[in-house]
Amino acid sequence: MSNQFGNYKQDFNNKEQSYDWLVKVLIVGDSAVGKTQILNRFTENTFSTSHTATLGVDFKIKTLDIDDKRLKMQIWDTAGQERFKSITQTYYQGASAIVLVYSVGDRQSFKNIQNWVEQINQHCDPSVCKLLLGNKCDLQRVVDSSEGNNLAQTYDMLFFETSAKENINITNGFFALGEQLKNKIINDLTKEEAKSMADAMSLNQQQQQQSNSGCGC
Repeated sequence: MSNQFGNYKQDFNNKEQSYDWLVKVLIVGDSAVGKTQILNRFTENTFSTSHTATLGVDFKIKTLDIDDKRLKMQIWDTAGQERFKSITQTYYQGASAIVLVYSVGDRQSFKNIQNWVEQINQHCDPSVCKLLLGNKCDLQRVVDSSEGNNLAQTYDMLFFETSAKENINITNGFFALGEQLKNKIINDLTKEEAKSMADAMSLNQQQQQQSNSGCGC
């Protein structure tokens, strides 16, 4: 089974795929906001009505075709409970992107997004990509979509309201994140190539100067 979104394609059946880039994505947020269900819906297109708190950290793999590039996401599902915070913090290291999740039916989980952002700022590179998901949009809400959008703009995050149960915007959100990651990687590589060329030219000039200043007798 395959789903398509614009120039993107995902394949639920192909487990062994080559890829251009491997990126680490971390899902954070309070307990019971639907982090595991979002991960299962995106990676396996499944949903379970039972709720079991994630103990520690688990991850799944999802490979996306974005234009002419293949992006392999290693997506880590973290526990939201306070007693697992130390475990969660160690997994911020090396993350290319963070997915922050709250429930539109739980205002406290929305308020706590600011705490998660503070952790991200403390443990991640400032350029890390961020996606904010207002989950459970199929249920009665207490957090308006405009509030989520404003918060996302404040912290420079992508924003989607989602429902893992009804499969609303899960694919769109992750593919938008994938496109942002692809563009960032290409931009970073371009900067590295330009720096390497500049360093090579500088070294060549130094060698020529040393050669020209040598004894001519």
